[in-house]
Amino acid sequence: MKINERTNGGMATRWPLLEPPAQRPRTHRPNVLRRRPWHVLEAPTGEFPAVDADEAMGPQLPDDATVNFVLDLSLRIGEVQMASGAGASDVSATIIAITAALGLPHCEVDVIFTSITVTCHRGTDLAPVTALRVVRSRSLDYTRLTETEKLIRRIVRGHLGAEQAQTELERITSAPHPYPRWVATLAWGGVAAFITILLGGGLDIALVAFVISGVIDRIGRFVNRYSLPFFFQQVIGGLVATLSAMAIVSSGLLTTDRPTLVVAAAVTVLLSGLSTVSAVQDAITGYNVTAAGRTMETVLMSAGLISGVVLALRIAVLMKLPLTPLPEVTGSTPQGLPLVVIGGAGASACFALASYSKMRAMLVAMAAGAIGALVYGGLTLAKLDGVSSSAIAATLVGFCGGVLARRLGVTPLVVAVSGITPLLPGLSTYRGLYQIGVEPSGNISTLMTAVAIGLALAAGVVLGEWLAQPVRTGLGRLERRFAGPRMAGPLEPADRRLE
Repeated sequence: MKINERTNGGMATRWPLLEPPAQRPRTHRPNVLRRRPWHVLEAPTGEFPAVDADEAMGPQLPDDATVNFVLDLSLRIGEVQMASGAGASDVSATIIAITAALGLPHCEVDVIFTSITVTCHRGTDLAPVTALRVVRSRSLDYTRLTETEKLIRRIVRGHLGAEQAQTELERITSAPHPYPRWVATLAWGGVAAFITILLGGGLDIALVAFVISGVIDRIGRFVNRYSLPFFFQQVIGGLVATLSAMAIVSSGLLTTDRPTLVVAAAVTVLLSGLSTVSAVQDAITGYNVTAAGRTMETVLMSAGLISGVVLALRIAVLMKLPLTPLPEVTGSTPQGLPLVVIGGAGASACFALASYSKMRAMLVAMAAGAIGALVYGGLTLAKLDGVSSSAIAATLVGFCGGVLARRLGVTPLVVAVSGITPLLPGLSTYRGLYQIGVEPSGNISTLMTAVAIGLALAAGVVLGEWLAQPVRTGLGRLERRFAGPRMAGPLEPADRRLE
């Protein structure tokens, strides 16, 4: 017996709501929006049709088994999005669109940082059904997120029913990563190497940054097997990166006068995995509880990184190691602008590869990183401050990602996060930590500038995605009223039935 059949008195009856919407019989609904005001005020004429007292009135309400099946499917899809860094508004809109497409009545969704709750209201005759799913793990697998996005579009457009969607989701979530783990390690090293080039370092510093970031990733992978909290993994990363730079300076392997660019590149890599964009998106769209949870996670992980770097600097002072000179933020020059663009494009592509993105997503991320780096470098040439330059560049990255990503079959979240990775304030963060941990004055203004740049990047991406909505589709106005700026999930607003 199929899962969508049940026996009733020896006869098999189907759950109609589990079939693809294209196979279900359509019912005619009068377009009440076309009624004029005077039609509403006019008295009805003619005789009313007789109503059979034994005939059931209203739509056929789904039973508990159907509701539980659809709610479980929608919750699992929302869990994949939430674990990949999608915003709470995206997850809510996705679940509402899926439940509406699969025939459930009015549903309400509540998303917080660690769980998703959905309630299906079935009128006054039947009790509402509530389902909850806890988001226990978070990982960057953008291939899984992209495949889930394609599945969502097929469900919303009526090409898949609940049973087929459940089978497809099982295949997506149980599939291994598209690349081996060592490929991701090399990609994280590539991010650090290209960040070093973007900051003005040479090939020797880029090679050292590549090796150190790869070692940090392998150490993090090792301690993760023992379920070490991510806070302490950030401490270890900052400690290893800073002490490695100190040891390299002491050995005299590098002849450059800017060896601490290695630390700045490693700090940028460690900052890139934080969910700053999602936290700002949740705060802007009104999901304050989820925004507070994401912000607390970002602050805690940043505090771990700060602790590791400051601890390494203190150890260097106690052991009387030669301190690395404080790196200066060099201004852009017209001659160095091509290197800035190459560094931005390479860092974005490597970040997408480290997050298990496929080739098309990598190419789109590379283009977004090149555009962001080019705009940022041009604005700094025009003597604009770092915060404003970062905000404008991130807005353009979000706009281009919102317009082009979906047309190319790529989730905008992948393009946005990858595109702003080269612009993360790794150098400013290290400068601020150096001033706090080594210099007696303890100036905190540089660290606050780094925080402002991070917030400007996240807000700029969200603003760019919002500006891209009316350009991307004619449904932009409806979408904006429905869910706000969208980084993931379906674009089409669902018809929320209130029967």
